[in-house]
This record gives sequence, C-alpha cells and structure tokens, in this order.
Amino acid sequence: MAGGKMNARQKMINLMYLVFIAMLALNMSKEVLSAFGYTNQKLESTNQSTTIKNNRAYDNLSQKAIDEAAQWGEQNEKASKIRKYSNDFYSYLEALKETLFSRSGIEDKSDFVSMDKTDVLDSYFFVGDGYTLEGKEFLENINNYRENLIKELGSNSKFVPSIKNKFNTDDVFNTKDQKKIPFMKARYEGFPMVASLTNFTQIQTDIRSTESDILSNLLGDKLETITQITGNNYKGIVSLNKSSYFVGEQVKGQVVLGRYDSNLVPTKVTLEGKDITDKVENGQVMLDMPAGSVGDKNFKGVITFMQDGKESPIPFESNFKVIAQPKNAVVSADKMNVVYRGLVNPISISLPGVGDKDIKVTVSSGKLKKKGKVYEYTPSNSITVKTVKFTVKARLENQTITSTAEFRVKSMPNAMASVRGQYGLLRLPKSSLVKARIGAGRPSFEFDLKLKVNGFKIKVPGQTTIVVKGTKLSAAAIRAVNRAKDGDVITIFGVDQNIIGNSYDDKKKVLPISIEIVN
Repeated sequence: MAGGKMNARQKMINLMYLVFIAMLALNMSKEVLSAFGYTNQKLESTNQSTTIKNNRAYDNLSQKAIDEAAQWGEQNEKASKIRKYSNDFYSYLEALKETLFSRSGIEDKSDFVSMDKTDVLDSYFFVGDGYTLEGKEFLENINNYRENLIKELGSNSKFVPSIKNKFNTDDVFNTKDQKKIPFMKARYEGFPMVASLTNFTQIQTDIRSTESDILSNLLGDKLETITQITGNNYKGIVSLNKSSYFVGEQVKGQVVLGRYDSNLVPTKVTLEGKDITDKVENGQVMLDMPAGSVGDKNFKGVITFMQDGKESPIPFESNFKVIAQPKNAVVSADKMNVVYRGLVNPISISLPGVGDKDIKVTVSSGKLKKKGKVYEYTPSNSITVKTVKFTVKARLENQTITSTAEFRVKSMPNAMASVRGQYGLLRLPKSSLVKARIGAGRPSFEFDLKLKVNGFKIKVPGQTTIVVKGTKLSAAAIRAVNRAKDGDVITIFGVDQNIIGNSYDDKKKVLPISIEIVN
C-alpha cells in the first residue's frame, strides 16, 4: 500500500502534516531560546546581589585588618588577591558578552529568539580545527583563574575540588561516540548565541559564589582559631568610665571576667595586692580608687575562679593617664585642615573632661550649627574670605578658658569628566563608548559629592564638535564616534554639571576626559 499512488487529497494531508511538524519544531525552538534568556537574566540578578554581599565581606575583613592587623592582616592580604583575580576574570567575561552583542548586531538584549545563530561565537573562537587568538585567550583566562586560586589557597585547601570542578577545561567524554572532545568544541562550537551568553554568565556566577565561600571561610577560620585559643581560657577585662582623669578625681570603672559562660562569678579578686572581693557585683568588679598625681598610671590584679574544684587565677592589667586641668580647647576639622566653600564641613570641637553643655563656639564668618556631638560649618560664599577663626569658650568648675583656631577657606577643586567611573585618559572600543554614560566627579576630594551631568560636548578627530544633552551620546554623537578610526583620541569636554542637593553655584570648569579608540 505504501507503494501505491496517492490521490491529491492524501498528498495535501501529508503536506499539511509536515508543515504542522515544522511549526511545532519552530515553537519549541523559541521556547528553548527564551528559557536560556530568562535563565541568563536570573543569573545576572543573582550575580549583582552576590557581588554586593561579597564587597561588604571584603570591606569587613579590610576593617578588621586595620583594627587588628596581627589577627586579620594575613587573611585580608589573601582576600585582596582573590578579589583581584575574580574581578579581572569577571570583567573579562562581561566584555566578552558585550563583544558578542556587537558582532551580532542585536541591540535588544531581551530579544532571545533572535539569538539563535551559531556563527557569532564560532567565528570568534574557532578557525579550522583550532582556535582563534580570542578562543585561546578565553581558555587561558579560565585556566589562569583556576590555578591562581589554587596557588593562593594552597593545594590542600578544601575548596580545591570545587574550584577544579567549576573551572574545569579538560576534554569532555562523549558517551555517544565513545571518544573525548576538546573542552572548547564540546561546550561552545555550534551552540546558539543565547546559550553561550548564559554559559558565560554561569561562569560569572561560579566566580562570585566561589568568592563568597572563600570569604566565609577566611573569616570563619580565623574566628575559629581565636576560639580554640581562648575558648577554654579566661581574660580579665577592665572597663574604666574615662581614660583620663584630673588630679584629685576618683578612678571609676569595672573589671569583668571574660568567658563564654555569662554566669561565671569570680571567688576572689585582688587589686595591687589588696583583697577587693567585696567589690564584686553581678559578676563585675567595681573599681573605685584615687587617680593620684599627673602621669601615666598602671594597676594590676588577679581574679580567682573555681574550675573542676580547683582555684584558677587569672591576672588583669590596665593603664590610664592622669592629666592636669586643660587651659586650651582642641579644635580639629574632621576630614581636612581646611574648610571648603559651598559645602557643609563637619567640625569636632571638644575639651577633655568638659561636657558639651559647658562649651560655647563662635565663628568669624559663615554659619555654624551643632548637630549631635559634631558641628556643621558652612563658610561664606564670598571669595574674598580666605580664613575663618573659631573661638571656643569652656566653663570649668572654677574658671572659664578661651581658645581660638584658624582655618583656611578654599573653593572646591575642579570636577573631572568620567566614563565608567574612570578619569583622565582611557582606552575603549567604539561599541563600549557609544553605550556609556558620561559622569563627573572629584576623585581625589575628601567629600563624597554626587554630581548630576546635564550635558557635554564631544570632539572626534576630523569632525565638528557635537553638543549633547543628558548623560548618553546622542544619535549624531554616536555616528561621529562610529566614524572614528582605531587610535583616534576622542575628547569629552564642556561638561555641564551641578552638585545634587547643593545650591552652591560652582563656576569652575569640569576637566575633560580623553578616550583612545581601540577595536
């Protein structure tokens, strides 16, 4: 019957059946492409939150290294190297994704269905049976990242198996053909563009998750080490009400026995050889002794507690200073030795041993406002005012003292145009420049000011200057940039900006930025 002739009706039915099958295949292809795209979006969102979390951990570790260098310095140094390796590799992958979009001509990054072509990455990574320079660079980046982490952590680190697995570039065994296929060809040759993009984002996810695991371990291991050293020991902790005392004052404070058991109460306490066990209240030793004469003071004692039926003595020691009553106030700028016109400058004014309510401050010009324990000073906008004098009057028990301090008043330094948060001269491909936002900032300035860019001018060699409104290149500016040659230096200047939340009229020009075109 299969060899018989088909009538016209049967032929039409068969043709419609083939069309139906083709439509099903097409719809499934769209669904698969979209699934890859949505997965890529979710991974990118995850990467953003993980990056923020990791940066907080890096900052936490860095601060610990500043506060306690002996305990955290080595961990912080290791973390800094891992951060650099990770950020370099992550940025490389981000640039690689941008290159794929540029080569494909796809402008809408959410149009996943149009990312079905395989030739975009194939021509970029592969040539004949080998790899292009770009393909070799990609493979080298993965291998370098893996080996750098292992070298930094040590081959015996518990993270090594995971790192080798996530960033493995060994040949892939094909069960169908029963043979090994090179990693690059098995993972990237002949795949739709959207699948490759998702793969690159997944590698970025692996980078950030690896960082997170290592950071947790660096912090946790050090804490565990400290716990192992002191967890079964005791330490006498002295807490004085003040660190400095006037002559004739009483030194007051507490001594507590530090241990992970909050219910522990000492059975005996001695201070400078004297038994002061009766001074123990709720597990704290209440100190009350004369300060003595001017100078550095030191006192020692012993806390005795019972452990396993035996007495265990724990020594404690502390230092404090006894100072004479002050005659001059201490005035210091919180961030610099000058104050800046057009800004609210934080100023600390204090006098040791004198409460804030007994201190009165006046200024020779500008406005001074007290906010909490800090003063906020706004200089005069007049450029003729070059200095300001602070006068501090403090009331002590038996006298009033007056002290003055003078600071220079300066205008803010010039702002600088920026691209991607970089200043001065940088090198970018045209495809990156046309998408970048133009910003402005004062990178070496002590104050963290937020600037709003209202417009700018752009000059491409051999072309007329173009005036742009806003922060992104206009259509005319994009056309001019696209006509630039490799090696051309494009200048962005004449940036119109203002400080967000500040009405001060900054007349200074914004310094330009130069971009050398590389393709």
